[in-house]
Amino acid sequence: MVRVQAINGTLPDPGGWSHFRQIIYIRDPLKRDFYAEMCRIERWSTRALAAKIQGMLYERTALSKKPAELMKKELAVLREKDTLTPDMVFKDPYILDFLGLKDTYSEKDLEAAILRELERFLIELGTDFTFVARQKRLHLGNKDYHLDLLFFHRRLRALVAIELKLSRFEPADMGQMELYLRWLEKYEKRPGESAPIGLILCASKNHEDVELVRLSRRGIQISEYMTQLPPRHLLEKKLHEAVRLVREQVGQPRNAARRNS
Repeated sequence: MVRVQAINGTLPDPGGWSHFRQIIYIRDPLKRDFYAEMCRIERWSTRALAAKIQGMLYERTALSKKPAELMKKELAVLREKDTLTPDMVFKDPYILDFLGLKDTYSEKDLEAAILRELERFLIELGTDFTFVARQKRLHLGNKDYHLDLLFFHRRLRALVAIELKLSRFEPADMGQMELYLRWLEKYEKRPGESAPIGLILCASKNHEDVELVRLSRRGIQISEYMTQLPPRHLLEKKLHEAVRLVREQVGQPRNAARRNS
């Protein structure tokens, strides 16, 4: 297969030059490398690439919130070994406007809408996610628990447990997710697989709460979701503010949060 060398990565063919023309105008070199490598790994069409850029995929990843040197190292590993990290896979926020939810709805309504629009939900989650179960029954002692959604990520080789929360994230949500992950590791994890990963999808969160419980160190990701797509300038403002807060927590300069497109 013919490949077109682009920036520090390669882009899939056919349409390689069309991919290149979309990426070359991105001024931030790390952002440009991210799209080049992810396009190669996940074999996006030119239309998919344009949609990812328009949807601010890079800005919604945890990778974009890391110090520049760490980003360079992770992108280098991706380029040389085709190895993805959870920080490249999971997003914050997730845009679920395609679910068609209006005004008041319950967690069951949200779950049902996701399953009804499963194909589009998988597109928003990202390549390599496979649906496993809904309301997965976890029997522990004399009590049954039910996990909202269970997926498997082929490239990460890990089960991904998803809990849906209509309200703001609370630290107690972490304990619930940790219980689910330990159960999955003991009873569902197969030889050769990585430890299960948890994703808590909530309506809102406080960055200080998230930092204090240090979710990423426990194999738990936490992301907000939006059932309506906000105007682009509001989404950009929200993402820039999130980057600023995270980088301040790790001692990065304030002005490092804003990147040129």
